[in-house]
Amino acid sequence: MSLISSFLHLNLRHPSPFLHGSLPPLPKISPFSSPAARPQPPPSALTVRAMKTMQGRVVCATNDKTVAVEVIRLAPHPKYKRRVRKKKKYQAHDPENRFKVGDYVQLEKSRPISKTKAFVAIPVTARNAPKSAQPVPLDLDLPPPESQD
Repeated sequence: MSLISSFLHLNLRHPSPFLHGSLPPLPKISPFSSPAARPQPPPSALTVRAMKTMQGRVVCATNDKTVAVEVIRLAPHPKYKRRVRKKKKYQAHDPENRFKVGDYVQLEKSRPISKTKAFVAIPVTARNAPKSAQPVPLDLDLPPPESQD
């Protein structure tokens, strides 16, 4: 005699409703009922999808309204577990043809524009780009410092 059958034979009530087959009935939903009649999930169950963005460098700008952007990411090597650079090229939409080879851009996911284009290129200042030299004003119109006695 198995353990479960001996457990059921002792007529003990187990807290799980699955052992006794006493589950509450499921609500009947007709496939032809209107969407308003169907039960809506609670608001906490709604999913928030973040916009997919990546940054990369333009490697080809010869096509009209299209740039090829190389995105580099770090991923663990499958065997050696060391982080290695993985490169992938994406085609991005550049409506004004303003990007040249070497520019850093941000790719934002959009509707499919063509067979291979589903990203839009947005300008980004490179991390190692030289800062523009803006003159620092000498007179900042600040009150004089108060002396601490």
